[in-house]
Amino acid sequence: MIQAQGVAFAYAGGQVLRFHDVAVEQGGTVLLRGPSGSGKSTWLALAAGLLTPTAGVLQVADQDVAMLSRSARDAWRARTVGFLPQKLHLSEALTVADNLALAFFAAGLPVDNTAIAQGLAALGVGDLATRKPVHLSGGQAQRVALARALLLRPRVVLADEPTASLDDDACATALQRLQRSAQACGATLVVATHDARVLQALPQAQVLAFDATAREVTV
Repeated sequence: MIQAQGVAFAYAGGQVLRFHDVAVEQGGTVLLRGPSGSGKSTWLALAAGLLTPTAGVLQVADQDVAMLSRSARDAWRARTVGFLPQKLHLSEALTVADNLALAFFAAGLPVDNTAIAQGLAALGVGDLATRKPVHLSGGQAQRVALARALLLRPRVVLADEPTASLDDDACATALQRLQRSAQACGATLVVATHDARVLQALPQAQVLAFDATAREVTV
C-alpha cells in the first residue's frame, strides 16, 4: 500500500510542491491526473525513492523510503517497485532478454532465464527475446518494458504517461494489459496521466487531481 502524510518537495529553484494526504490499499489502482508540470512525475519519483520528500512521511509497500540509505534504497526499489517510464529506456546495445536481465543485476539477484522467458511470453513477446530494441515496434517495445517492470513481481507498479502517442485502440489494450499484469502480481498500480481516455478505461481507479496553478494535489 501507499500512504502519504504532509508530503512536500522543494526544487532547488525554489518551487515547492505540496501534496495532500492519501492512502492507496495494496492491490488498488490510482490515477494521478493533471496537466504537464503539475507534479505528477515528481510524485512518482518520490514513490520510487528517486527523490526524498523535504517534508512529511511517504510509505510505500510498508516502507518509509526516506529512512533508507542510498544503497539500501536502490536495492529496495529494484526488488519492490516496477517502473514503466514514458521513455522506455531499453538499451539498444542489448537484446530484449538481456534488457530484462538487468532487473536481476539491479536487485543483486542471480539471473533467472526461465523467469525472463515466462515474463516475455506472458505479454505475447516471447519470440522477441533475441532481438534488439531497434527492431521492435512501439507496441512491442512497451510490452518488453512492462515485462521488465513486472519481472520480480513488484509490490508497486508506477507508470508515467503509458498511453502517450497511442491511438484509441492501442490505448485501451495497453491499459487493460497493464492493470491485468499488476493484478496478477498483487501490486498497487499508480498511473500518471493527462489523458482523459485513461479514466474511461480504468473507471474503478482512485483519482488524484493535480492542480498546476496551486502546485498541489487534491483528492
